Amino acid sequence: MTLVSFTERSIFFRIYAGLLLVCLSVAFFAYLLVDTINQERAQSYRETVATGVFYLIGQSAIHQETNAQKNYWLNDISALFGSNFEIIPMDSVEFKAREMRRIEEAKTVVRYDPYTNQSTFYHHLEGTDEILTVKLAQVGERQVRAMTIFLLDDLSYFHGYEQKQARLEYLSEKFSYPIYQQSINNLHLDHDQIARLKRDELVISYQDGIRGQNSTMSFIVASEVEDMVIVVGPVALFNWFPLNLLASVALICVLLIALGVYALIFPLERRLQLLQLGVNRVAQGNLDTKVQVVGQDDIARLSMTFNAMTEHIKRLIESQRELTRAVSHELRTPVARIRFAVDMLADTDDEDSRQLQRQFIDEDIESLNELIDEILTYAKLEEGSPKLDWEMVNLRDLTEQIERETNALGKPIQLICKLPPAKAVAMADRRYLHRVVQNLVGNALRYAQSTIMLSAGVVKGEAFISVEDDGHGISEENREKVFIPFTRLDDSRTRASGGYGLGLSIVSRIAFWFNANLSVDESPTLHGARFIMKWPAKQVGVVVAADELTQDRVEKTIHQKGSITPD
Repeated sequence: MTLVSFTERSIFFRIYAGLLLVCLSVAFFAYLLVDTINQERAQSYRETVATGVFYLIGQSAIHQETNAQKNYWLNDISALFGSNFEIIPMDSVEFKAREMRRIEEAKTVVRYDPYTNQSTFYHHLEGTDEILTVKLAQVGERQVRAMTIFLLDDLSYFHGYEQKQARLEYLSEKFSYPIYQQSINNLHLDHDQIARLKRDELVISYQDGIRGQNSTMSFIVASEVEDMVIVVGPVALFNWFPLNLLASVALICVLLIALGVYALIFPLERRLQLLQLGVNRVAQGNLDTKVQVVGQDDIARLSMTFNAMTEHIKRLIESQRELTRAVSHELRTPVARIRFAVDMLADTDDEDSRQLQRQFIDEDIESLNELIDEILTYAKLEEGSPKLDWEMVNLRDLTEQIERETNALGKPIQLICKLPPAKAVAMADRRYLHRVVQNLVGNALRYAQSTIMLSAGVVKGEAFISVEDDGHGISEENREKVFIPFTRLDDSRTRASGGYGLGLSIVSRIAFWFNANLSVDESPTLHGARFIMKWPAKQVGVVVAADELTQDRVEKTIHQKGSITPD
C-alpha cells in the first residue's frame, strides 16, 4: 500500500496529521493574539485607572479662576507628582475618533509610547476648551500620595458626614473602584499603621491574589472626621499574560495532544470498522445484529442509535405482520355480517325487516370506521416519532371534560371523579393525553359492574392519571398482555364486552412518547383493575427524534445474540 493510498483510506492518519497542523497554527496565532490582547488590556487598564484621578485633578483646576492661580497651581501639582503638568488649548492636539469619544464622555485619554516607556495623559477640563496633560513614566507611592491629597481637597468643599459620603459614592463611579469612609476601629491595622494615619501619612495595604484572582492594593488616609479614615480600593493590579510561559505551555500541550490523539483515535478507527461490519450484516438481512457500545462518546452514541434503528426496524416489521394478521381477522366478521344483511335485503319485501337490516349494516359500517380509526392511530404511534404539541395542560379541566363526555353516554355506571387542584398542570400533548384518559375510561366502562373512579394530579414534580373500576380485575400473569395489540383476555374480560384490543395498546404507545410509566394492578378501593400513568410534569428535551427515544430501551439488550465485539 502506497503512502497516498494509506492517507486516503486511514482516518487515523488524516485526523492525526491535520490536528498536528492545526495545533501548531493555533499555537503561533495564539502567541500573536495574546500579545495583542496584552497591549489592549494594558491600554484599557491605564485609561480606567487614570480617569478617576484626572477627574479629581480637573475639578481642582476648575477652581482656579485666574491665569496666575492656574500657573501657581500647575507648579504645585507638578511638584507633587514629580512630572510637568500643562494646560493647553484643545485644538492644539489632534485626537482620533475613539479618543474624541472618550473626551466627550469626560474620560481620560492615554497614549503609551513603548520606545520611551512613557504614557501621555489628556483630560478635558469641564466647561472649557482646554486640555490638562502630563507625561508619566511610572506610578509609585509619590503619585498615589498626591492623588489622596487631591481627594481630601475635593472633600473639603463638602460639609458633614452625609455630604462627604455621597460625594465618595459619586467618585467611586468615576474611579471604577470603591472609595468610602470607614471607622479606623473596623480595619485590621497594626499599631504602626494606626500611628502613621494619626500623623496624616498614607497607609498602603497589599492583598496577594489567590485562585487566579489579581492582587489588589488599598490606600488609606486619615479623614477630617474623628476616628474615620478614607479607604481607596481595593484596586486590582494589572497582570501581564507571560508570553514566554504561554509559548512553553503551548508547545508542551501540542506534544501531549499528539500523544493523546495517537492513543485515542486509533481505537476509534477500530470501532468505526466494527460499526461498518454491523451495517453490512444488517444490509444482508440479519436484523439481530448488535454493535457493542463502549463508553459514552459520539461513536458510542452512534452505535446505540444503530442498535435502536435495527431494533425499531425489527419491531416495525413484526408489528406490520401482526397488524396484517389481526386486521384481516377483525375485518372478516363485520364484512360477513354486511354481506349477509345485503343478501337479506334482496330476499325480503317486508319493510320492517329491510329497515332492521339497514340498521345492522349501519352498525357494522360504524364498527368498521371505529376499527380503521384505531388501526390508523396505533400505526401512527408505532411507526416513528409523532408530532407532539407540548403545552401545559390543566388536569382539572381535562378531568371535568372526560366526566361530561362519559356522563353523556348514558351508561348505567357511576363515574366518581377526584378532581385535582385548579393549579395542577403538567406538560403534555393535550390531544393525546385526552385520548389516554378516554381509552382508559372507555375500557373501564366495558368491564365495570357499577362504579368507575377517575383521579389525576401532580405529586413531587410527577403528574399522574388513575382509572379504577369494580369489575373482576386482571390476573397478575395477564397484566402485561393487555397492552399487546388485538389482545382480549378470555376470562373476565371477554369478547362480549366489545372493543378491538387496540385501546390499551394506543395508551401504551402514547405513554412511551410521553416518557411515562404505565402500570396496571388491583384497585385498593373498588377491588377491580386500576390503570395508572405517571410522567414528568415538566418534560426535559421534549423535541426528541424517534431513535433517541428508543435508545434507552435498546441499551438494555445490546448484548443479545449476534453482538459484534472487538477481536
